[in-house]
Formats: sequence, C-alpha cells, structure tokens
Amino acid sequence: MRKRFEQQFVIGQIPIGEVEIPVKGRDIIYELMAALKQLFITPEYNQRIFEILEAKLNKDKKKTGRPGMDLWQIFVLAQLRLCMNAGYDMLHHLANNDSIVRRIMGVEKDFGYERIEFEYQNIYDNLTLLDDETIRELNDVIVDFGHQVFKKKEGAALRLKTDSFVVESNVHFPTDYNLLWDCARKCLDVILKFLEKYEHLNGWRKIANWRSEIKGLMRELGKASSCGGKNKEQRVKLAAMAYLTKAKTLINKLEKEIPLLPMEDKVDFSNHLVLDRFVDLMKKHIDLLERRVIKGEQISHQEKLFSVFEEYTEWVKKGKLFPNVELGKKLAITTDQYHLIVDYQIMANEQDRDIVIKLADRLLAKWPIHSWSFDKGFW
Repeated sequence: MRKRFEQQFVIGQIPIGEVEIPVKGRDIIYELMAALKQLFITPEYNQRIFEILEAKLNKDKKKTGRPGMDLWQIFVLAQLRLCMNAGYDMLHHLANNDSIVRRIMGVEKDFGYERIEFEYQNIYDNLTLLDDETIRELNDVIVDFGHQVFKKKEGAALRLKTDSFVVESNVHFPTDYNLLWDCARKCLDVILKFLEKYEHLNGWRKIANWRSEIKGLMRELGKASSCGGKNKEQRVKLAAMAYLTKAKTLINKLEKEIPLLPMEDKVDFSNHLVLDRFVDLMKKHIDLLERRVIKGEQISHQEKLFSVFEEYTEWVKKGKLFPNVELGKKLAITTDQYHLIVDYQIMANEQDRDIVIKLADRLLAKWPIHSWSFDKGFW
C-alpha cells in the first residue's frame, strides 16, 4: 500500500519543511525544489495533490501488502522530469545522488542508517502510472498555487499568450530508401539474436553478406540521387531496381524462414512480433520506393512514414527559413503574465488554427481572461 509520505523520522533526517535551499544558486533545480517545498508545507495544496494521486494510484488497492514508492516521491520525480525535460536516466541519477532532491523527497538519512536507493525500472514503472489527465489535474493545482503567490489582487483576470513549437524526435532525415534499410537491418538484427541463442539454426550462414550488400545498394542509390550529371534519372532508376531486387529477395527469404524459427519462451515470441512488424514495414517502403522512382508516382503525404522507430514523428513545416523542416511533434503552450504554464496540448497532425476553439473553451471554463495573444499561425 502506498503512503503519502514517510511520517516516522529517524536520527539525522531533516524534515522536508526544514530543508534549506541555496538562495544564491541560479540553476532551475533550486527554484523547483523551493516550489515543491512550499507546496508540501501548505496544507490546502498539499491535500489536493495527494487526493489526486490517491485517486489515480491507490484506487481499488488493498491497504495491505508490500509498500510501494511514496506518493510524494512520485510527485517530486514527475515534476523533475517535466520541468527539467529530464530523461529517466537523469531522474535515476538525481534520485540517488543529488542531496537536495533526496531531502525534498524525504529519503536522505545520515549516521549510518541504511541508504534508500531507487532502481531505474522502479522509477520508470511508477512515473508511467501518471496519465495525461492526472498530470493536467496536478498542473491546475500548481497553477492555482502560483497565482496565490504572484497575484496582487484576488480574482484578477489573466493575460494569456499561446504559441506552438516542435518537440523534435531523435531520428535521421527520412527517405523511403533509408527507411527501407532501417527495416532490413532490424530484421537481420533479430535473426542474429536467434542464431546466437540457437546454434543449430541453418540457412543464415551469409547473414553478414546480406547486411553488407543491402547497405551498399542503399548507399549507391543515395549517391545517385544526390549527384548531378548526365542521365541522372536513368542512373537513379538502375540503382533503385538493384536495391529493390535485393530487398525483395530478402523479404522472400524471411517469409520462408520465419515460420521455422523457434518459439520456446516469451523472448522468442517478442522477437517474432518484431520480425512481423519490420517485414510489414519493409513491404510498405518497397512499394513506396517502387512507385516513386520506377513508376514516377507522386506519393501523398498521408502515406509517408518518417521513422520506423518513432512512428508518431511528423514532418512539420512552419514557414521558417531555418530550419525549413522539423521532425517531431507539435506542442502548444499557453502561459499567463506570471510565466506559469496554464495549458498544454500535443497536436496530432493538427495546425495551430485547428485547436483555437477547443483551447478557448477549455481555459475560459477555468479562469477569467482579460486578454489573449496568438501569432499569425492561429489565424
């Protein structure tokens, strides 16, 4: 059963309300820890936060059994992740090594007591329990708390500003032929896992040669596409035909050999699913490449995929000179005159102008608004 926080102190443990935050430090983590400390010692907001967390994490749970990570610890790490744009590896480091973070979490102890440490998987499993709806509810509480701190007049209307930007995905620049190579190499990687696990498997003695040849043909096509000179179109088609022939041969071999691969445990089953996925993606990109280069078709934007690993990635053009194209996901942020983020929205294949009405309905129901500014993309 999860507790709100550990109420039983030990010798050498500093209460969260008495943790000293360096006032001369200008790093964002000091400001965040000071805000979290103030939230913790303010009963009104403390209670609202724990009620939201309990409704999400303790619902339908028995009050017996092994204790999980405290609700306050989950909340602190969730705020660190969002405010510092930190990955789970960074959270793992901060939770185990940063003394101020550990004191705000209530886990730092002295005088030889057994040190509390968090495993990476423990942090990941607990933080991913907080869904988007829960994060929004917590954000509303934090915004209310911020308004109590900054507002000079009770009930003063907000002056809002909304803008969007692209959260970039960690992907290479996509073309149909290099995405085809990504699919092929992932299929060969998974086959290699089977070969390392089961020594008796036959039929893949030349797996290294498969990888080398397909990669070489992909590079030849890329070179032909990027270089100029006479008969460029013909050279591109010849390189594409050689590449497609090899890729189709690999597909035929995979479809013949995959049913013969062992499936003796969950790992094997998982690898079969990965193979099926990347074989399907290979077929998709063989079709796209063949239609575009060999048949000269214009491929519609809806048919294109911009990453086989992060499939949510979008091709975003915002009319800027640099960068003229961004790969990722658009995020709309609304802030008030106190620089508090009062709303956010991840945009799924939407333009700025598509979200204005729903955004206005959502925020006008929560707060009085005096003025609201947008850029021309929302017009």
